[in-house]
Amino acid sequence: MKKWVFWLAALVVLAAMESSLRGLIGAYNYQIVILVGINIILAVSLNLINGYTGQFSIGHAGFYAVGAYTSASVVVYGGPAIRAATAFLPQTAQNAVLLLLGIIAAAIAAGIAGWAVGIPSLRLRGDYLAIVTLGFGEIIRVLILNIDAIGGARGFSGIPQLSNFFWVYLGVLITVVTVHNLVNSSYGRAFISIRDDEIAAEAMGVDTTRFKVMSFVISSMFAGIAGSLFGHYTMYLHPNSFLFTTSFYLIIMVVVGGLGSIEGAILGAVLVTVLLEVFREFGAFRLVNFSILLVLIMIYRPQGLLGAWTLFRTRKPAPATK
Repeated sequence: MKKWVFWLAALVVLAAMESSLRGLIGAYNYQIVILVGINIILAVSLNLINGYTGQFSIGHAGFYAVGAYTSASVVVYGGPAIRAATAFLPQTAQNAVLLLLGIIAAAIAAGIAGWAVGIPSLRLRGDYLAIVTLGFGEIIRVLILNIDAIGGARGFSGIPQLSNFFWVYLGVLITVVTVHNLVNSSYGRAFISIRDDEIAAEAMGVDTTRFKVMSFVISSMFAGIAGSLFGHYTMYLHPNSFLFTTSFYLIIMVVVGGLGSIEGAILGAVLVTVLLEVFREFGAFRLVNFSILLVLIMIYRPQGLLGAWTLFRTRKPAPATK
């Protein structure tokens, strides 16, 4: 019963904020708030792979792109038929149905992509895994560039704006709660055992390949959801939005906040997104300033701003070994 009350209260709060936020903070700041929410979903989901399972994936932008283009395709090409089937509903409800179908399609497509790259590659470790995931992200981008049905190099336009603050931060809430519950379950203990010592985990009977693929698929699905929300907010998609630098920014968010901390991933997403906008006025020196700040953080706080600290913990941490 308490869970239903929590979710109902969250929906009411998000709906109330959506109705007044844009007018209070202006269109530019509203867009930054939306981008912060999307990056939180991406960072928290990537932290499941890099922070909790101990793998090194730098191809998250590929799953982000799969979700964005899949959702946009479902809504643009299937939208008229879906609207005809839901003509008895008011316009707002039709938009909600369209967006939900797009999100579901995005999550499934990104999850399948995660499974496809995970099965052959997650037997690899370290730098080899990073190179494979980076290559996968670039393969996705090149494929998009050569598919005319989704715009190719000119970009995918004509996407209806169905996403807003309510949907983005509902996605943030679902992502954070899901990942929190997952890492504090028996599956989470398997993920963490792989991160701490993969050989010891295998010796104890943990199917390491299965759990690595599982974390990869779940993380990819949430990246696809973020892509869907992004595409239906910007109303335009271009392959340049999913360059390998996007994956690097996401890694920076996770590392700056603290590997293995959901709160750290959230803090990192907020800081990196906001600082990139703050430094925009420096033009070509924007990334130089950002890099200097990153180097300082790595020197004085290499474990990240929050380290492995977490606010909510449903199980006791493992005792320290002597």
